[in-house]
Amino acid sequence: METIFWLILFVVLLIIEIFTMGLTTVWFAGGALIAFILAFAGAGLPVQIVVFLLVSILLLVLTRPIAIQFFNKERQKTNVDRLIGQKAVVLETIDTLRGTGRVEVNGMEWAAKVEDVTAVIEAGTVVSIEGIQGVKLIVKKEEA
Repeated sequence: METIFWLILFVVLLIIEIFTMGLTTVWFAGGALIAFILAFAGAGLPVQIVVFLLVSILLLVLTRPIAIQFFNKERQKTNVDRLIGQKAVVLETIDTLRGTGRVEVNGMEWAAKVEDVTAVIEAGTVVSIEGIQGVKLIVKKEEA
């Protein structure tokens, strides 16, 4: 009975990992596989459980950082993360105190503000995007 349990747990954890690709359940699937082998070899349930926990935790702690680095090495920023560091043109004067300011970047209009609330950036000025806060781009006037 225990062998079937570990085999089912192994398969379920692998299916979850395939659908989520989050590198979370695969480590426990490894522990379930080792526990399955122990159960098949006749080891007692307490041994199976302890080995499952130890193997799962060891795999998680020792191999997850390496796997994350390997899988994320060519990961590209998506959506608004790509905007940081790009240049934009001010369409409407940016005055953070008054809550005004719009910029255009990559053909799209965005609300914008500056970190220095006393600063005002006039329309037509080229700015660089320093960050994002909510739905507003935080911009900085380009140095001449």
